Amino acid sequence: MNSVRAARTRFTTSAAVFVLSLLFLILPAITAHAAVDIQSVKSDKGITAWLVEDHSLPIVTIRFVFDGGSSQDPAGKEGLANLMTGLFDEGAGDLDSEAFQIKLDDVGAEMGFSETRDGIYGSMRMLSNRKDEAFSLLKLAVEKPRFDQQPIDRIRAQILSGIVAGERDPDTIAQKKWLRALYGDHPYGRVEEGTKDSIATVTADDLHAFHEAIFAKDGLHVAVVGDIDAATLKGKLDSVFGDLPQEQVLKPVADVAPRLGQQLQVTYDLPQTSLQLAYPGVKRSAPDFYAAALMNQILGGSDFTSHLFKQVREKRGLAYSVSSGLIDRDHSSMLFIATATRSDRASETLNVVRDTVRQMIETGPTEAELAAMKTYMIGAYAINNLDSSGSIAATLLELQLDRLGIDYIQRREALINGVTLNEVKAVAKKLLSVAPAVLIVGPPLSGDKSAGQDKKE
Repeated sequence: MNSVRAARTRFTTSAAVFVLSLLFLILPAITAHAAVDIQSVKSDKGITAWLVEDHSLPIVTIRFVFDGGSSQDPAGKEGLANLMTGLFDEGAGDLDSEAFQIKLDDVGAEMGFSETRDGIYGSMRMLSNRKDEAFSLLKLAVEKPRFDQQPIDRIRAQILSGIVAGERDPDTIAQKKWLRALYGDHPYGRVEEGTKDSIATVTADDLHAFHEAIFAKDGLHVAVVGDIDAATLKGKLDSVFGDLPQEQVLKPVADVAPRLGQQLQVTYDLPQTSLQLAYPGVKRSAPDFYAAALMNQILGGSDFTSHLFKQVREKRGLAYSVSSGLIDRDHSSMLFIATATRSDRASETLNVVRDTVRQMIETGPTEAELAAMKTYMIGAYAINNLDSSGSIAATLLELQLDRLGIDYIQRREALINGVTLNEVKAVAKKLLSVAPAVLIVGPPLSGDKSAGQDKKE
């Protein structure tokens, strides 16, 4: 989350919010059985939400997402989605910025919006005895944002300040070059906050047009957790979302594979060098996804026990942390490895990473490692995904976006346990045998003939 987006999440100071904050401290006490009792609720106007009722605390959490995101930014107006998400609590309906925020304070609710490459996300947490007023404010924000010029100029200035600061930050500069190198002119190759030139061109009319195109019922996904029943929720869904247009107007976004097999050196005289490697990924819907997820956890996804951790940190002390992960966006997938080390040992570290990957390709994990990782992944799911109302709602939303089905939590253990060692070894060869893209941020690597030659965009 960038600094502007973080600044837009408001923790109000009224007495009601003080009570709400105290309640949030004990949200992890929500019972596991409540987290998996998921209902599908469909309103009279056709809005569907997944609901987990929990009446042990007087709190309601709603999270939702509209398909689209920053990949829908028009050419020359990159950063439009990011700017828009900073403005939903800056006035809506007949309430200007100050009046809206006073009302939000009085109700004792927390509201936030953000964007990703593929979606515009919104959320609200509220006290259940004030839910009528809170949902009314959310309705205004979703349906009738004002996009007044003064708030536009203020939020734009905050974004521009971050962009200017990033121009002096080696990692920010490198990430921009990395995205361009991997994805070229595809929307995934652009930075979500835009550029100084592009964000300056965004007008109120652009924001209204973008909002109208994105905020429609056929691209909406909703999850609700807390002290509300299905019948009440139906009315609230229609109130907040029922009067939106039926269909989104989205421009097509092509699928894209990251450009692998290249090395990008971004030269800076730094005491620490950052290293990133990108390999092919796997779609969440692919038959070998669970094999890939287990393989990734064994390779570098699990703290303290992964192959990369043992080889890079534990045995050689080359880095404080090293990790791998799977990224699956709507139009591209990737497996990545990331670490940072002393610049005079960067070449050695990169070689150790490559050797560890090669070992995974050649021999894969052991049967004992696979069994242990299955146990970990099954047991850690509730802790990582179901430990608070916010995390439960986020998980329900993710399950909808991934089209995993309302019974996924019950089926997940069997899906993981069904993976064989041969399947893990096969997916390791499939993903890791491809020459990766490599990003090096720091001094040129010793002994690397291509080091020092920055890739030109």
